[in-house]
Amino acid sequence: MNESSANVTGRYADSFSKAVTKNVIVVVLGISINYINASLIHTFCKHQVFYMNPRYILFIHLVVNDMIQVILTVILFVISYTIYKINVSICCIFILIALFTTENTPLNLACMAVECYIAICLPLRHVQLCTVKRTLMLIGLIWATSTLSVISDLFITLATEPLDFFLSRVFCLRQTVFPNPLIIKKRDITYSAFLVVVWVTIFYTYFRILFTAQTAGKDATKARNTIILHGFQLLLCMVTYVAPQIKQALLQAFPKNYSDSLFACYIIVQVLPRSISPIIYGIRDKTFRRYLKRYVLWKITPQKESAPGE
Repeated sequence: MNESSANVTGRYADSFSKAVTKNVIVVVLGISINYINASLIHTFCKHQVFYMNPRYILFIHLVVNDMIQVILTVILFVISYTIYKINVSICCIFILIALFTTENTPLNLACMAVECYIAICLPLRHVQLCTVKRTLMLIGLIWATSTLSVISDLFITLATEPLDFFLSRVFCLRQTVFPNPLIIKKRDITYSAFLVVVWVTIFYTYFRILFTAQTAGKDATKARNTIILHGFQLLLCMVTYVAPQIKQALLQAFPKNYSDSLFACYIIVQVLPRSISPIIYGIRDKTFRRYLKRYVLWKITPQKESAPGE
Protein backbone atom coordinates (compact mmCIF):
# COMPACT_ATOMS: atom_id res chain seq x y z
CA MET A 1 0.00 0.00 0.00
CA ASN A 2 1.13 3.48 -0.82
CA GLU A 3 4.20 2.36 -2.69
CA SER A 4 6.31 4.48 -4.99
CA SER A 5 7.30 1.49 -7.05
CA ALA A 6 6.83 2.92 -10.50
CA ASN A 7 10.59 2.95 -10.92
CA VAL A 8 11.82 -0.51 -11.78
CA THR A 9 15.50 -1.31 -11.98
CA GLY A 10 17.32 -3.80 -14.12
CA ARG A 11 15.79 -4.65 -17.49
CA TYR A 12 12.78 -2.40 -16.76
CA ALA A 13 14.82 0.71 -15.99
CA ASP A 14 13.61 3.96 -17.56
CA SER A 15 15.76 6.12 -19.78
CA PHE A 16 16.90 9.45 -18.35
CA SER A 17 14.40 11.50 -20.37
CA LYS A 18 11.51 9.20 -19.48
CA ALA A 19 12.48 9.26 -15.81
CA VAL A 20 12.58 13.07 -15.81
CA THR A 21 9.20 13.24 -17.57
CA LYS A 22 7.56 10.91 -15.06
CA ASN A 23 8.97 12.80 -12.09
CA VAL A 24 7.86 16.13 -13.50
CA ILE A 25 4.34 14.76 -14.06
CA VAL A 26 4.13 13.38 -10.51
CA VAL A 27 5.50 16.53 -8.89
CA VAL A 28 3.21 18.83 -10.90
CA LEU A 29 0.16 16.70 -10.12
CA GLY A 30 1.13 16.58 -6.44
CA ILE A 31 1.61 20.35 -6.22
CA SER A 32 -1.68 20.98 -8.05
CA ILE A 33 -3.73 18.66 -5.85
CA ASN A 34 -2.15 19.97 -2.66
CA TYR A 35 -2.66 23.58 -3.76
CA ILE A 36 -6.38 22.94 -4.06
CA ASN A 37 -6.44 20.97 -0.81
CA ALA A 38 -4.52 23.73 0.98
CA SER A 39 -7.06 26.23 -0.33
CA LEU A 40 -9.85 24.06 1.07
CA ILE A 41 -8.16 23.93 4.47
CA HIS A 42 -7.56 27.68 4.42
CA THR A 43 -11.20 28.29 3.50
CA PHE A 44 -12.32 25.96 6.29
CA CYS A 45 -10.21 27.71 8.92
CA LYS A 46 -11.20 31.23 7.89
CA HIS A 47 -14.97 30.83 8.21
CA GLN A 48 -16.88 29.71 11.29
CA VAL A 49 -19.70 28.31 9.17
CA PHE A 50 -17.39 25.41 8.28
CA TYR A 51 -15.59 24.50 11.49
CA MET A 52 -18.82 24.48 13.48
CA ASN A 53 -20.38 21.96 11.08
CA PRO A 54 -19.61 18.22 11.65
CA ARG A 55 -19.94 17.49 7.93
CA TYR A 56 -17.17 19.89 7.01
CA ILE A 57 -15.01 18.76 9.94
CA LEU A 58 -15.09 15.18 8.63
CA PHE A 59 -14.42 16.46 5.13
CA ILE A 60 -11.41 18.56 6.12
CA HIS A 61 -10.01 15.60 8.05
CA LEU A 62 -10.20 13.62 4.80
CA VAL A 63 -8.48 16.47 2.94
CA VAL A 64 -5.64 16.55 5.50
CA ASN A 65 -5.20 12.79 5.05
CA ASP A 66 -5.10 13.29 1.28
CA MET A 67 -2.47 16.02 1.58
CA ILE A 68 -0.23 13.86 3.75
CA GLN A 69 -0.58 10.93 1.36
CA VAL A 70 0.19 13.03 -1.69
CA ILE A 71 3.28 14.54 -0.05
CA LEU A 72 4.59 11.14 1.02
CA THR A 73 3.92 9.38 -2.29
CA VAL A 74 5.58 12.18 -4.27
CA ILE A 75 8.62 12.15 -1.95
CA LEU A 76 8.94 8.37 -2.18
CA PHE A 77 8.47 8.45 -5.95
CA VAL A 78 11.26 11.02 -6.41
CA ILE A 79 13.51 9.14 -3.97
CA SER A 80 13.00 5.94 -5.98
CA TYR A 81 14.56 7.68 -9.01
CA THR A 82 17.25 9.70 -7.24
CA ILE A 83 18.56 8.33 -3.95
CA TYR A 84 16.95 4.94 -4.65
CA LYS A 85 17.78 3.38 -1.25
CA ILE A 86 17.27 5.05 2.14
CA ASN A 87 17.78 4.07 5.76
CA VAL A 88 15.25 1.51 7.04
CA SER A 89 14.39 3.62 10.10
CA ILE A 90 13.53 6.65 7.94
CA CYS A 91 11.59 4.47 5.54
CA CYS A 92 9.62 3.01 8.48
CA ILE A 93 8.49 6.51 9.44
CA PHE A 94 7.36 7.28 5.89
CA ILE A 95 5.52 3.97 5.52
CA LEU A 96 3.84 4.12 8.94
CA ILE A 97 2.46 7.62 8.31
CA ALA A 98 1.33 6.56 4.85
CA LEU A 99 -0.41 3.51 6.31
CA PHE A 100 -2.14 5.59 9.00
CA THR A 101 -3.60 7.97 6.44
CA THR A 102 -4.43 5.18 3.99
CA GLU A 103 -6.44 3.21 6.54
CA ASN A 104 -8.09 6.41 7.81
CA THR A 105 -9.59 7.11 4.38
CA PRO A 106 -12.21 4.31 4.13
CA LEU A 107 -13.21 4.79 7.78
CA ASN A 108 -13.63 8.53 7.22
CA LEU A 109 -15.72 7.89 4.09
CA ALA A 110 -18.00 5.58 6.07
CA CYS A 111 -18.47 8.23 8.76
CA MET A 112 -19.30 10.86 6.14
CA ALA A 113 -21.87 8.53 4.59
CA VAL A 114 -23.51 8.01 7.99
CA GLU A 115 -23.65 11.78 8.52
CA CYS A 116 -25.39 12.20 5.17
CA TYR A 117 -27.84 9.46 6.12
CA ILE A 118 -28.69 11.12 9.44
CA ALA A 119 -29.09 14.53 7.79
CA ILE A 120 -31.56 13.20 5.20
CA CYS A 121 -33.33 10.30 6.93
CA LEU A 122 -33.28 11.56 10.53
CA PRO A 123 -33.28 15.35 10.11
CA LEU A 124 -34.93 16.05 13.47
CA ARG A 125 -32.16 14.19 15.30
CA HIS A 126 -29.26 15.47 13.21
CA VAL A 127 -28.42 18.38 15.53
CA GLN A 128 -28.54 16.09 18.55
CA LEU A 129 -26.52 13.22 17.06
CA CYS A 130 -24.00 15.10 14.91
CA THR A 131 -22.29 17.56 17.23
CA VAL A 132 -18.80 19.03 16.93
CA LYS A 133 -17.68 17.25 20.10
CA ARG A 134 -18.89 13.86 18.89
CA THR A 135 -17.32 14.45 15.49
CA LEU A 136 -13.92 15.14 17.06
CA MET A 137 -14.29 12.03 19.22
CA LEU A 138 -15.12 10.06 16.07
CA ILE A 139 -11.98 11.33 14.34
CA GLY A 140 -9.99 10.28 17.41
CA LEU A 141 -11.57 6.82 17.17
CA ILE A 142 -10.61 6.61 13.49
CA TRP A 143 -6.98 7.37 14.33
CA ALA A 144 -7.00 4.94 17.26
CA THR A 145 -8.36 2.16 15.02
CA SER A 146 -5.79 2.72 12.27
CA THR A 147 -2.99 3.05 14.82
CA LEU A 148 -3.84 -0.25 16.49
CA SER A 149 -3.98 -1.88 13.06
CA VAL A 150 -0.68 -0.47 11.77
CA ILE A 151 1.57 -0.20 14.81
CA SER A 152 1.59 -3.99 15.22
CA ASP A 153 3.63 -4.16 11.99
CA LEU A 154 6.38 -2.19 13.69
CA PHE A 155 6.28 -4.29 16.87
CA ILE A 156 6.46 -7.56 14.91
CA THR A 157 9.42 -6.23 12.92
CA LEU A 158 11.21 -5.03 16.06
CA ALA A 159 10.75 -8.47 17.61
CA THR A 160 11.87 -10.51 14.59
CA GLU A 161 14.55 -8.45 12.83
CA PRO A 162 18.10 -7.79 14.11
CA LEU A 163 19.25 -4.28 14.98
CA ASP A 164 21.49 -4.18 11.92
CA PHE A 165 18.39 -4.36 9.74
CA PHE A 166 17.23 -0.93 10.94
CA LEU A 167 20.65 0.54 10.14
CA SER A 168 20.71 -0.82 6.60
CA ARG A 169 19.48 0.89 3.42
CA VAL A 170 16.61 -0.45 1.31
CA PHE A 171 14.29 0.52 -1.52
CA CYS A 172 11.44 2.05 0.47
CA LEU A 173 8.41 -0.22 0.20
CA ARG A 174 6.16 -1.71 2.85
CA GLN A 175 7.31 -5.26 2.16
CA THR A 176 11.00 -4.30 2.44
CA VAL A 177 10.73 -2.65 5.88
CA PHE A 178 8.01 -4.99 7.24
CA PRO A 179 9.04 -8.32 5.64
CA ASN A 180 7.60 -10.81 8.16
CA PRO A 181 4.99 -13.14 6.50
CA LEU A 182 2.79 -12.80 9.59
CA ILE A 183 2.33 -9.12 8.77
CA ILE A 184 0.94 -9.96 5.34
CA LYS A 185 -1.63 -12.36 6.84
CA LYS A 186 -2.60 -9.81 9.47
CA ARG A 187 -2.88 -7.10 6.81
CA ASP A 188 -5.21 -9.22 4.64
CA ILE A 189 -7.52 -9.93 7.58
CA THR A 190 -7.56 -6.28 8.66
CA TYR A 191 -8.25 -4.96 5.17
CA SER A 192 -11.04 -7.49 4.64
CA ALA A 193 -12.70 -6.47 7.91
CA PHE A 194 -12.35 -2.76 7.13
CA LEU A 195 -13.76 -3.13 3.64
CA VAL A 196 -16.72 -5.25 4.72
CA VAL A 197 -17.70 -2.72 7.39
CA VAL A 198 -17.23 0.27 5.09
CA TRP A 199 -19.02 -1.24 2.07
CA VAL A 200 -21.98 -2.36 4.19
CA THR A 201 -22.18 1.19 5.55
CA ILE A 202 -21.96 2.75 2.08
CA PHE A 203 -24.64 0.49 0.60
CA TYR A 204 -26.98 0.78 3.58
CA THR A 205 -26.83 4.58 3.68
CA TYR A 206 -27.11 4.85 -0.10
CA PHE A 207 -30.27 2.77 -0.38
CA ARG A 208 -31.89 4.39 2.65
CA ILE A 209 -31.23 7.82 1.13
CA LEU A 210 -32.38 6.51 -2.27
CA PHE A 211 -35.78 5.59 -0.82
CA THR A 212 -35.98 8.90 1.00
CA ALA A 213 -35.08 10.80 -2.17
CA GLN A 214 -38.34 9.71 -3.77
CA THR A 215 -40.24 11.94 -1.35
CA ALA A 216 -37.67 14.33 0.10
CA GLY A 217 -36.62 15.88 -3.20
CA LYS A 218 -33.47 17.80 -4.10
CA ASP A 219 -31.45 17.56 -0.86
CA ALA A 220 -31.80 13.78 -0.66
CA THR A 221 -30.83 13.43 -4.32
CA LYS A 222 -27.64 15.44 -3.75
CA ALA A 223 -26.81 13.38 -0.67
CA ARG A 224 -27.33 10.19 -2.70
CA ASN A 225 -24.97 11.46 -5.42
CA THR A 226 -22.41 12.38 -2.77
CA ILE A 227 -22.44 8.84 -1.40
CA ILE A 228 -21.98 7.50 -4.95
CA LEU A 229 -18.81 9.61 -5.18
CA HIS A 230 -17.72 8.28 -1.78
CA GLY A 231 -18.22 4.76 -3.13
CA PHE A 232 -16.19 5.55 -6.25
CA GLN A 233 -13.38 6.99 -4.15
CA LEU A 234 -13.47 3.92 -1.90
CA LEU A 235 -13.33 1.68 -4.97
CA LEU A 236 -10.17 3.45 -6.13
CA CYS A 237 -8.66 3.17 -2.65
CA MET A 238 -9.39 -0.57 -2.68
CA VAL A 239 -7.08 -1.01 -5.67
CA THR A 240 -4.12 -0.52 -3.32
CA TYR A 241 -5.19 -3.68 -1.45
CA VAL A 242 -4.65 -5.83 -4.54
CA ALA A 243 -1.54 -4.04 -5.80
CA PRO A 244 0.69 -7.17 -5.87
CA GLN A 245 -1.83 -9.05 -8.04
CA ILE A 246 -2.20 -6.04 -10.36
CA LYS A 247 1.57 -5.73 -10.77
CA GLN A 248 1.90 -9.42 -11.58
CA ALA A 249 -0.87 -9.14 -14.16
CA LEU A 250 0.79 -6.09 -15.70
CA LEU A 251 4.11 -7.92 -15.91
CA GLN A 252 2.49 -10.77 -17.81
CA ALA A 253 0.38 -8.54 -20.07
CA PHE A 254 2.98 -5.85 -20.85
CA PRO A 255 6.44 -7.35 -20.29
CA LYS A 256 8.12 -4.83 -22.59
CA ASN A 257 6.34 -1.81 -21.08
CA TYR A 258 6.20 -2.91 -17.47
CA SER A 259 7.68 0.31 -16.09
CA ASP A 260 5.16 2.45 -18.00
CA SER A 261 2.31 0.22 -16.84
CA LEU A 262 3.38 0.60 -13.22
CA PHE A 263 3.55 4.35 -13.65
CA ALA A 264 -0.02 4.44 -14.99
CA CYS A 265 -1.08 2.21 -12.10
CA TYR A 266 0.63 4.59 -9.65
CA ILE A 267 -1.25 7.60 -11.05
CA ILE A 268 -4.61 5.80 -10.93
CA VAL A 269 -4.13 4.24 -7.48
CA GLN A 270 -2.20 6.90 -5.59
CA VAL A 271 -2.97 10.22 -7.27
CA LEU A 272 -6.48 10.02 -8.73
CA PRO A 273 -8.30 9.15 -5.45
CA ARG A 274 -6.65 12.15 -3.77
CA SER A 275 -8.23 14.48 -6.35
CA ILE A 276 -11.82 13.40 -5.72
CA SER A 277 -12.27 15.04 -2.31
CA PRO A 278 -11.98 18.59 -3.73
CA ILE A 279 -14.62 17.68 -6.32
CA ILE A 280 -17.09 16.35 -3.73
CA TYR A 281 -17.14 19.50 -1.62
CA GLY A 282 -14.89 22.07 -3.23
CA ILE A 283 -16.90 22.13 -6.46
CA ARG A 284 -20.30 20.55 -5.69
CA ASP A 285 -20.88 22.27 -2.35
CA LYS A 286 -22.30 25.75 -2.91
CA THR A 287 -20.85 27.28 0.26
CA PHE A 288 -17.36 25.88 -0.25
CA ARG A 289 -17.42 26.78 -3.93
CA ARG A 290 -18.28 30.37 -3.13
CA TYR A 291 -15.37 30.87 -0.77
CA LEU A 292 -12.93 28.57 -2.56
CA LYS A 293 -13.00 30.66 -5.73
CA ARG A 294 -11.60 33.56 -3.77
CA TYR A 295 -8.47 31.66 -2.72
CA VAL A 296 -7.86 29.44 -5.75
CA LEU A 297 -8.22 32.35 -8.17
CA TRP A 298 -6.49 34.80 -5.81
CA LYS A 299 -9.66 36.84 -5.32
CA ILE A 300 -9.88 38.70 -2.05
CA THR A 301 -13.16 40.56 -2.50
CA PRO A 302 -15.13 40.03 0.73
CA GLN A 303 -18.38 38.11 0.45
CA LYS A 304 -21.16 37.48 2.91
CA GLU A 305 -21.42 33.98 4.36
CA SER A 306 -24.36 31.86 3.44
CA ALA A 307 -25.83 28.77 5.02
CA PRO A 308 -24.07 25.51 4.25
CA GLY A 309 -25.32 23.66 1.20
CA GLU A 310 -24.88 20.20 -0.05
